[in-house]
Amino acid sequence: MQLNQHPELLDKLAASYALGTLRGGARRRFETLAREQAPVRAAALIWQARLGSVAELQAQAAPAPAVWTRIDNLVRADQEQQAMQEARVPAVAGPVAWLRSLALWRSATTVGAVVAVFAVVLGVNQRDQLGSQIASLRTQLQAAPQIEYVAVLADGKADPSMLVTFDAKNQTLLLQRVGGYQEASDKSLQLWALPPSGGPRSLGVLGADKLLRLTAGEGDVREVPTLAISLEPKGGVPSAGGPTGPVLFKGALIQKML
Repeated sequence: MQLNQHPELLDKLAASYALGTLRGGARRRFETLAREQAPVRAAALIWQARLGSVAELQAQAAPAPAVWTRIDNLVRADQEQQAMQEARVPAVAGPVAWLRSLALWRSATTVGAVVAVFAVVLGVNQRDQLGSQIASLRTQLQAAPQIEYVAVLADGKADPSMLVTFDAKNQTLLLQRVGGYQEASDKSLQLWALPPSGGPRSLGVLGADKLLRLTAGEGDVREVPTLAISLEPKGGVPSAGGPTGPVLFKGALIQKML
């Protein structure tokens, strides 16, 4: 199935995959398609990048000390009541064992009820926190860049190493390292556009950061079928001469379907 021909479905599946709600056979099929189709890989990586910091928004919620104090008091009271019952009744008859069991289960039931109430209260608090976080995330997504082009640059083994997106609103190429490659201190990575005609055209030299930004206009990427990254001397090489070092990563530049 060519998911890139169904952009709304692809976006929903990629979001579900990143959230972890896509499970079982559906998740395995999506992963298979992602290995085979660059647009699917790109959609998954975009959603993973969007949601990667959501966990950091989750504030830790510790129960109030009074909750644990109340649970402790109830447990102690039940234990004292059970001890008093055992002191009154001789521990020889069969019914006594049943009575002890009843007291134990009553104690467990009481504690369980308190814990259940506590869980409900904590759940309400977490729901409120989650609601505010979702609202914050929605605001962030609304202010997200206007991505028009996407590329997943992979090495010779087809392992993704760099996610490239073009933000038309801010005239920016955003590059995110998704692999473990790190160039030596005396080398630089350089991004190239490979147009259908003419030689390679440099789009910029990359720094060592995991997230990189390069200034670019839509004319720099329009109708460019492929992007590539080469390993060059520190600071890169002039665009006119093209790459001088090995091409490490390469991938199709795809216009995002709205």
